[in-house]
Amino acid sequence: MTRITALNPDETTGKTKELFNAVNAKLGVIPNMMRTMGNAPALLEGYLSLSGILGKGKLGGKTGELLALAIAESNSCDYCLSAHTFIGTNLVKLDSETITNARHGASSNEKTAAILTFAKTLVNKGGLVNDADVAAVKSAQVSDEEISEIVGHVALNILTNYFNNTANTTIDFPVVHTFAAAEN
Repeated sequence: MTRITALNPDETTGKTKELFNAVNAKLGVIPNMMRTMGNAPALLEGYLSLSGILGKGKLGGKTGELLALAIAESNSCDYCLSAHTFIGTNLVKLDSETITNARHGASSNEKTAAILTFAKTLVNKGGLVNDADVAAVKSAQVSDEEISEIVGHVALNILTNYFNNTANTTIDFPVVHTFAAAEN
């Protein structure tokens, strides 16, 4: 059962209505996460802004999706795993092996593997990485700009993971469970 109500877009007004209209114009739908975030228009606007800006960053959309999958798996967020598996498969055209590898923080590409490993290290260490962690990602030719964006992606995805885990948002994508949940 959900803990925070997903708003009906037809019943919203003000800033929430404005944000919902923008999301609907872009996506053709307002996903339940955004309908739920709409209870706090400042949160929804902040999420949309950071997500939009990072999507235009140096790491690009494909790496952003891979990061979202790795981070969602680390934070046991079935909503985000479901959403990003759908987006990765249907919009970014990732194959199932790439998606599974990303959830484990792995990739056949050395640079991408270093990016995902660093992101999972950030999550696991609560952001308290050390010199060796940063040196490891830099050794894979990841630039300071890219490292900075990785931190941004981790922050964005922790926001959505924690929000959806708190709200127990109803999943409106084909459902994907974390590996730990699937094993039980």
